[in-house]
Amino acid sequence: MRRLRFGSAFLQNGRMFDWNDLRAFLAVARDGSTLAASRALGVNQTTVARRLEALEHALGLKLFERGRAGSRLTEAGEVLRAEAERVERAAEGFATQAQAYRRGLAGSIRVTTNEIMANTMTPGLAEFRNLYPGIGIELMITDQVLDLAKGEADIAVRGAQALPDSDLIARRIGQVTWSLYCSRDYAARRGVPSAPEELRGHALIGGDASLDRMHGMRWMFAHAPDAEVPCRSSTMTNMILAAKTGLGIAPLPCLTADVEEDLIQCFPPPRELTSTTWIVTRPDLKDVPRVRAFIDFIGPYFHKASHALIDRAKTLRDGEPPLPLAGEELSR
Repeated sequence: MRRLRFGSAFLQNGRMFDWNDLRAFLAVARDGSTLAASRALGVNQTTVARRLEALEHALGLKLFERGRAGSRLTEAGEVLRAEAERVERAAEGFATQAQAYRRGLAGSIRVTTNEIMANTMTPGLAEFRNLYPGIGIELMITDQVLDLAKGEADIAVRGAQALPDSDLIARRIGQVTWSLYCSRDYAARRGVPSAPEELRGHALIGGDASLDRMHGMRWMFAHAPDAEVPCRSSTMTNMILAAKTGLGIAPLPCLTADVEEDLIQCFPPPRELTSTTWIVTRPDLKDVPRVRAFIDFIGPYFHKASHALIDRAKTLRDGEPPLPLAGEELSR
């Protein structure tokens, strides 16, 4: 079958028909008559009838049985209606995408963040895509700090005490408290330090070169520089797993660790471990509509997701037995 397209027209077996012929066909199929279809399309009845005749002539098929009660699809018409509706959906999608590009609300955005923040963000991406179906999100998940100025990513979502001086544009979207955590098994074996001074003599989980620079990691080892280090992790998610398996104590964000039933918070979050969550981009991108749409969406979303985690953690922690101190056994 030879089929070519020219603008809004289709060439089928050497015969030309127009996209508007298909619109007339679908309108009559849905509304049952050329009169009702003409009202739906905003054209006169003669135009609808002429378009149906042109389409039937181009296809070499009879699409309707016409009578006093209206027009009823033939067997061929029933089969081709489904194909015409697919063409209609494709045309509508084409128009929607073109409109999105005109408004700058289409294309892709490369967002870099760590795995914990990516996992917090991902459920919201479905909502974002419903709002902006023309925008695709490419998550670049890494604990490394990618260089936005060099174009390694378009947007970064980062947690930090403060950002270094640069020409980048940053917006605060939340705050995260940190503390030290261990597993219930570790607590039963070795107790739980109730203050930073009691970290000496405990096993501490370290990080690789990138995680070693993390403020919470530096703070922990500053209080126990000679502590036993049974393992080092290269990602925050692996560090959480190492703590849950009882390997030692790790510095973790409370929003994430407090919803882990196997983890125990050693002591209340020290004020100096509170970090700010930032969304960062380059000056030349901040007013690009798709980038602006993402930035304006993700701030309120993080706020809502954070409060949901806080509520969940409170539910899990209510009614827990008191934590054992070093040397005391954890009741099971």
